[in-house]
Amino acid sequence: MSRHRATAIGFIAVILWSLLALFTVGSSPTPPLLLNAICFSIGGILGLIWTIGSGGLSGLKSVPFKVYAFGAIGLFGYHALYFSALRLAPAAEAGLIAYLWPLLIVLFSGLLPGEHLRPGHLIGALLGFVGAAFIITGSGTGFERQFLPGYGLALLCALTWAGYSVLSRRVGNAPTSSVAIFCIVAAVASWGLHFALEETLWPVGTIGWLATIGLGLGPVGLAFYVWDIGVKKGDIQLLGISSYAAPLLSTLVLVMAGIAAPSWALAIAATLITGGALIAARASLS
Repeated sequence: MSRHRATAIGFIAVILWSLLALFTVGSSPTPPLLLNAICFSIGGILGLIWTIGSGGLSGLKSVPFKVYAFGAIGLFGYHALYFSALRLAPAAEAGLIAYLWPLLIVLFSGLLPGEHLRPGHLIGALLGFVGAAFIITGSGTGFERQFLPGYGLALLCALTWAGYSVLSRRVGNAPTSSVAIFCIVAAVASWGLHFALEETLWPVGTIGWLATIGLGLGPVGLAFYVWDIGVKKGDIQLLGISSYAAPLLSTLVLVMAGIAAPSWALAIAATLITGGALIAARASLS
């Protein structure tokens, strides 16, 4: 598979993540860990069905245990930290800190063998981050000291996903089908913690269940498989910067669904994110 094709496949994850907010709103009032458990179960089972159908089940036996542990901790840890951060701090500010992960991916990727971090990558990443800030903090009230625990968890969230994405390149020999095992292990952990810590509130009505199933099929399912291909075989710096399209596309989806209102902040963010991505793309081609 060519580097450009793998990068394009990885970008499918960014498109799928743009539906995360819409589907999460639709799945209310299901608590975070239960939602995690349902979605990871769907994503893991579908992954196993695809693996069996493609004859790749035997390849899973040769994957070291440490790779499975790494993947499960990455997927489960990111979501557990993200939802916990949003419980302990305002969503806008905590979300902005959590969205440091694309910038961190760009920075961390410079440490990988064969990768070169150019000024264009840094400029593009910073422009994308500023664009995301316009979207996420459009209605925020600023950072407040009493929410420091939540901000800290959001920072750990960003570090977790950036570390998972970059280090996935170091375990590049593990087949993408191993992501199915990551999801299954994350689902088991989520089920256990849900029953220990949360009240069980299932999705409500047809809309609630469709939104939850949609999460499991897309943003918390297929997205992990295509992202795995992208970060292992594609242009990881360009993928990191293009990930800032996720909050932009997510907001556009919410506007089209009538959940959010259009604003100048959205127009400014679109300009910054698009400009940052173009600068980064030129840097990758040079």
